[in-house]
Amino acid sequence: MSLSRYTAMSARILGTSAAAAALAIGAAHTALACSIADFSAAAVCDADGNGVIRVTDKDASGTPATVSLYIELNTPGQERLVDTRTIEHPTAQGTTVDLVPLDWHEGETFRVHVKAGDQVDDDIQPEVVVTEETCAPSSSSSAPATPSGQPSATPSTTPTTQPSPAQSDNSSSVPSASSAPSAAGGGADLAETGASTGTTVIAGAATALVVAGGGIVVTLRRRTAHRSH
Repeated sequence: MSLSRYTAMSARILGTSAAAAALAIGAAHTALACSIADFSAAAVCDADGNGVIRVTDKDASGTPATVSLYIELNTPGQERLVDTRTIEHPTAQGTTVDLVPLDWHEGETFRVHVKAGDQVDDDIQPEVVVTEETCAPSSSSSAPATPSGQPSATPSTTPTTQPSPAQSDNSSSVPSASSAPSAAGGGADLAETGASTGTTVIAGAATALVVAGGGIVVTLRRRTAHRSH
């Protein structure tokens, strides 16, 4: 084989290999390119039971993206920006971020816009609409109240103190100290001496009368004896 023919064959082989490598690199770049199809949004409840718009980014190229949340107003064509977040390191498995709306009512519609480098500048489709089943924190977090006027399910363990029939009879039949009759001549003198002061005076007067009576009898006998002589 001549040198010119060998050189031409080598150049052809190198050219084919280079073209194949370029195609492979182009295909890989196309597969890793960020697109709006990598993003999705849904109305969900967060861990605290609050309604949020959760955006998921499955961009395998890892291009940072900024997502903005807009709420549609009652006036047609009018909307308001309510929250903006940045996804710094998206992965092919999916990286999420929660956008917090100011209001959360059934029928509200939100638009999510994505800006990722110079590759994506578009809205996520379809727009997010809050439905009746979407996150009802008030009904899930509040416990049913016990209706008024109904007895409690748990009986009271504190016994009610009531006197027994025996205690009632005893208490009614025993007179109190204030209603019991006092001793005759009453008072502390009788308790201390065994007789009242009035009794002592009467006893003294009776003794004096007995002595006086005895003296009179003696005197009368002496007079009778003297007359008989």
